[in-house]
Amino acid sequence: MNETLKTIAQRYSCRDFADTPVTDEQVETIVKAGLAAPSGNNSQPWHIIIIRDKAFLDGYDVEGMSILAAMEDKTMYERMMGRGGKLIYNTPCMAMILSNGAPPAMLDCGILCQTVVLAAQSLGLNTCVVGMGGIPLKGAKGKEYKERLKFPEGYDYAIGVLIGTGNSGKEPHELDMAKVTYINS
Repeated sequence: MNETLKTIAQRYSCRDFADTPVTDEQVETIVKAGLAAPSGNNSQPWHIIIIRDKAFLDGYDVEGMSILAAMEDKTMYERMMGRGGKLIYNTPCMAMILSNGAPPAMLDCGILCQTVVLAAQSLGLNTCVVGMGGIPLKGAKGKEYKERLKFPEGYDYAIGVLIGTGNSGKEPHELDMAKVTYINS
C-alpha cells in the first residue's frame, strides 16, 4: 500500500488531544496543502483561520458547551458530556474553514477540509472534523468571536478541523462495503 493510502487508512477522529502544540512548520505545511485543494472553476470559496491561542480555544469551548446546555433538546449536550464534556476536545489548534456561501462552496470547503485532515495525518498529527465547532459563533459572543478571529466580510463558518497529538490512539472506523454498489459492463 502506498503512503497516501496508508495515511487515509490510519486516520481516525481524535477526541482526546494532548497539550502538545502544533509547530509553525506543521501549520504552514497543512495550510499550503489545504489551499492546494481543488474547487469548482478554481473559485476557492473559502477562508481558513488557524487558531492556536489555547486560552481563546478553552473559552470558546466553554461558551459552546454552555450554549448546548441551555438548549431545550439536551441530546447534543448529553452526547458531548459522554465524550468528556468538551466541544473541541482540548485541541491545541483549530483550522476554522469559512465559506463565502456561493452555491458549490460547501462541497469545495469539504474538499479543503479533507485535504487538511490528510495533510495533518501525514505529518503524524491527529484530527477531528467538527461541524459543531461553529456553535459558539451563534451565541451571545458570536459577533465578538467573529471580530476577534477577523472573519472576512461575507464569510460564515463551514466546518472546523481540530489538529494536534492524541493522548491515546484509536482504530479507524470499520469500512462498510454495504455502502457501495458496483455497476459493471
